[in-house]
Amino acid sequence: MQLHKSWMRRRLEGGLRRGFQHAYETVKVDPNRFLLQLRTAYGVPITSFQGIYTVEIDALDDVANRVINGGMKMAAAEGAGLGLGGIITMVPDLSILAGITLRTIQKLSLIYGFEYNTDEETSELWIAAASAAGVDISRELLEKEVVNRFVPKVIQRIAVQASAEAVEKWSGRLIPVVSSAIGAGLNYYFVRAWGERAQAHFRQKHLELRRRAIAERPALSLAANPPRPLA
Repeated sequence: MQLHKSWMRRRLEGGLRRGFQHAYETVKVDPNRFLLQLRTAYGVPITSFQGIYTVEIDALDDVANRVINGGMKMAAAEGAGLGLGGIITMVPDLSILAGITLRTIQKLSLIYGFEYNTDEETSELWIAAASAAGVDISRELLEKEVVNRFVPKVIQRIAVQASAEAVEKWSGRLIPVVSSAIGAGLNYYFVRAWGERAQAHFRQKHLELRRRAIAERPALSLAANPPRPLA
């Protein structure tokens, strides 16, 4: 039994690592297109991502929840289809699941006003992904690494953590007869768990920036309108 779990965990870890690496290299939500989608499909009244900070936090949370639900449904449909192949299609399934998960995290990043145009912003996105996987990435590691070396290390840690958590549940994929239903359910809850954790990460950072902006307003106002000296 222990040997079976070790083999399963190695398969899961390798599949997740390759899936997220492939997603990192090929999958990216276009911020401009998503900005248009936020306005037209979700009714968020902004013309740039800087405008996100003028939108009520409850409205942003609602959009985030809808994005997570959309990712969950897509992942479930994909898991049901590839799940028919049992263990044979597990690695391709993980690759697609990684792409769906990463796209969901990217959208959540944009919803809360964080773009990923620079290396630093890309690193922050992967810190959020690591947080969603339950992995704590120290700031020291980030500061010492360029993004092309930093991201693969984060992906490795994510794969190790996620495979350890999933090995018991994913063992049902070995049975083709029930693998489709199991694949749909596992993918569904995988995206939900990661989406909710990533949302909490971005939401907290968003609120910190809002509080900081509010705290700085009196000082800026005072600088622009200094008190007049007494006569």
